Amino acid sequence: MKLHSVHSEAFAPYGKVLAGIDLAPLLEALAQTPVTEGVVYEASVPALEATASKEALQTVAFGELPIQVGYCNGHNHLLNAVEYHRCSELNIAATDAILILGRQQDIEADFTYDTAKMEAFLLPAGTGVEIYGTTLHYAPCGVDGKGFQVAIVLPAGTNGPLQAAHGGEGEDKLLTANNKWLIGHAEGGLPEGSFLGLKGANLDTEA
Repeated sequence: MKLHSVHSEAFAPYGKVLAGIDLAPLLEALAQTPVTEGVVYEASVPALEATASKEALQTVAFGELPIQVGYCNGHNHLLNAVEYHRCSELNIAATDAILILGRQQDIEADFTYDTAKMEAFLLPAGTGVEIYGTTLHYAPCGVDGKGFQVAIVLPAGTNGPLQAAHGGEGEDKLLTANNKWLIGHAEGGLPEGSFLGLKGANLDTEA
């Protein structure tokens, strides 16, 4: 895949680079979190939420809305699925990572989506970005086969367990967790019952 930078104009439809917030305390704590062979997502991690960066992110980036600070770490080079939220998500990298991104506006009426419309962006170590609520995304990918450590900041409760039954023929069938709508790829290894609406290749950053 062609690799853009989050500092390029190509990134503008998907998000923006964070500025004016001291990310150093969060990055220091994030560097101590484990990097697994697969991909692990932890929505809320006390060691990350205890940093001075958390208060600044809540106050400045989320306008005092309560937030959770977790991480997505591991090794990955495939898209596998896309998700979106009703809000922005912050990705803050302790290592170089690649984000594969698309636009919610390009989802078809039947909730299928062509992966050929996605673009890949390098998120350099030490950089934080806001990913807009209309941006399709999923787990980061590593660079040159290396592991990645990326803090994930979202409104509190996002990705928590659902309390009611969901499904049907509309967008509700994509809801897999609180504030998380997901479209999977047939080759993505997702749990049974996931909506598999991604068309085209399961994008590979190493291809």
